[in-house]
Amino acid sequence: MIEGGCRCGAVRYMLAVDSLPAVYACHCHICQRASGSAFSLQALVREDQLAVTGPVITREFTTEDRVSTVRYCSECLARLYNTNSARPGIAVIRGGTIDRSEKLVCKAHIFTAYRQRWVSLPTDIPQWPEAAPLAEFVTALNA
Repeated sequence: MIEGGCRCGAVRYMLAVDSLPAVYACHCHICQRASGSAFSLQALVREDQLAVTGPVITREFTTEDRVSTVRYCSECLARLYNTNSARPGIAVIRGGTIDRSEKLVCKAHIFTAYRQRWVSLPTDIPQWPEAAPLAEFVTALNA
């Protein structure tokens, strides 16, 4: 089991996985605005592997042809994870909410055309200027 939670501790979650999930960095403007930083670090997990306890609030955001439902702690408003109508059954966990996040390994970078120019990306990690082709992205995360 892998655990995580919000910054105040009111919300905790458990992932029914044996090891830390692979993470990727998204450099799109939406993630920059949502994180207040240069990118968002995220992990994809099956929604049925995620068990959450504590006071969670949800907000829906529509972007182009999809709806993203974001879950926040109702106390500290930390953004924990979201689901997306384009990827049913998948939860997108915010990497910084995972306990032992300093041990996460970033396997890919997406939307690099929008990255902050002072961010240097490693040349040995797959990266795409926009969204990654699904098969290539899955291969990168599982490498």
